[in-house]
Order: sequence, then C-alpha cells, then structure tokens
Amino acid sequence: MLYVFPMHDAGQPPRFAPTREDIEKLALAALSRLPEPFRSHLSNVVLFVEEFADPDILKEMEIDDPYGLTGLYSGRPVGAEAQTGDLPPTVHLFRRPLLDEWVETGVPLDMLITHVVVHEIGHHFGLSDLDMHVLEDMVTL
Repeated sequence: MLYVFPMHDAGQPPRFAPTREDIEKLALAALSRLPEPFRSHLSNVVLFVEEFADPDILKEMEIDDPYGLTGLYSGRPVGAEAQTGDLPPTVHLFRRPLLDEWVETGVPLDMLITHVVVHEIGHHFGLSDLDMHVLEDMVTL
C-alpha cells in the first residue's frame, strides 16, 4: 500500500513520502535562513540524511527505539581547540523517525526539519536550549 502525505501547504498536490533528497533540501533551506554570524561558521559542517541512526549510536545513547532519534550533531563546537585526527563536524538527520514524528504530531514537515536542524546546529555553537529556541524563531518561515 502506498501512503501519500501533504507537505507544508494543504493547497499543494499530494506527494509520496519525502525522500532523503527532499529532507536535505528542507534542511539546507533552514540553514540558509540562519542569520550571520552563524552561517559563516557552517562551511565545514557536513549534513547527512540517513534512514535511521546506526544501532551502535543508539546503544551508546541508551535509546532503545530506532524511531527515538531524529537528529544528531557530532564534532567539536565552534571555539573548541581542534585535535589531530578530528573529523569535520556533522549533522545527521534520520528520515524515518522524522517522518514518523511528522505524521504523529501534524507539525508541518518544513517546520519540524527546521526545529531539528537548528537544535543540532545549536550544539555546534554550544548554545543553551533557550538560545536554540530563540534561533529557531529567527529562521522559522
């Protein structure tokens, strides 16, 4: 059975469940709305969209349900001294958990992706949860 889900605007024609590429486009759009000086510190951050988090990551984070993690930041925050062998900072978005949350909550997908991306990028900047909410308000459509 195929399921069709609407995107943000109810006036849009129905679509199939968003692909990894669709999620990536929404994430990049959210990143492009970040104000300076945030945007200028993102050139080395790598964005990945995967179906689910790696089972080892879930185990390390003590998350039993693979649908329980929608995004993850890895790397040293801005201002932290780089170490030999450091990989570039990364933001991972997990498509299936994001789609599950989208359907369960009814939050428009672009808003949900913006929320998760801003939260993960907030870790890159060492922001508090309150600061992340303020930043999210700045980039919300």
